[in-house]
Amino acid sequence: MDMPACRDQILEDLHRLFPGRELEAPRIFTDTTDFYSINSGDVIFLDETHRFLVGNNAREGRFGLDDEVKYWVKRARNLATCERNILKLVFYERFNTRIGDMEVECFRSPGKESRILELVRGNPGFMQGTTLLDEAGNRVRVLEVVSGRSLQDEILAFDCGHEEYFHQAFPAVFRRFMESVEAIALLHSLEEKHGDVRRDHILVESCTGRFRWIDFDYNFLHLENIFSLDIIGLGNILIFLAGKGDTIVSDVKRDHPGVFDTLYWEDTSLVWQNRVANLKKLYPYIPESLNRILVQFSNQATLSYQHAGDMLEDLAAIQDDLPLPEE
Repeated sequence: MDMPACRDQILEDLHRLFPGRELEAPRIFTDTTDFYSINSGDVIFLDETHRFLVGNNAREGRFGLDDEVKYWVKRARNLATCERNILKLVFYERFNTRIGDMEVECFRSPGKESRILELVRGNPGFMQGTTLLDEAGNRVRVLEVVSGRSLQDEILAFDCGHEEYFHQAFPAVFRRFMESVEAIALLHSLEEKHGDVRRDHILVESCTGRFRWIDFDYNFLHLENIFSLDIIGLGNILIFLAGKGDTIVSDVKRDHPGVFDTLYWEDTSLVWQNRVANLKKLYPYIPESLNRILVQFSNQATLSYQHAGDMLEDLAAIQDDLPLPEE
């Protein structure tokens, strides 16, 4: 479609979507390289059935950077189908991170995310989407909008104490988490990795309650075990779930000084030195079998999982030790 015909088609789409409004011809982008210049109200045209009215940029809150704008991730509506989508444009980023005494080089890889989207097509444990090339050859990932909130928000919303949460809600949360580990195990069996396993990269689908992984574009280089960061991420999430949130050392000192006196460096998280991983010291009703897995992600870790399948086997073995919800 040439540009005049494209513009006419888009104006027709907009009049259909917004009847009665006076509309001006929007800016049309066929090359998304300069994503900073693409704003709400613009149109990204990829082909005749993928023409998107751009909305707001996505935002992400983490590490105190609440509402950090992700300019390369656009909310959009497909003018051809009226479907709402997330458009993820090509953005390269590279940095080093340190976990304990291990330094890891991380980077974004649009090609990896496109590859994984194909591998997990139809798998409900992952967000779904497809990749289209813009005029400049950039991989534009057209993603579904998963309706729900982050796993972090889901857990923090439980309005009860830890003991009630652990006995009433945690067994079901644990089963869903196992499904998420199973999904990562599938990637590892295919020699792929998620790359950025975090609790805010699991969305709890509102209509099913299923945990669904999002954001696969991070990659990392580490020569000892290519799945190491994924495994550590899963451990961090499990500690968060079992603790009904982060168990901060300073909070333990303030609220439970007797327990604080028994804590040592070995009881803290391998990644987050201010968080307790050996949760049984604070919550004695946590089964020993579960706590043995938690401390594998503390500074007293004695073994390391080689891939998510290894961890899944240990998780499956402790299901019978978890409490049954009271009638």
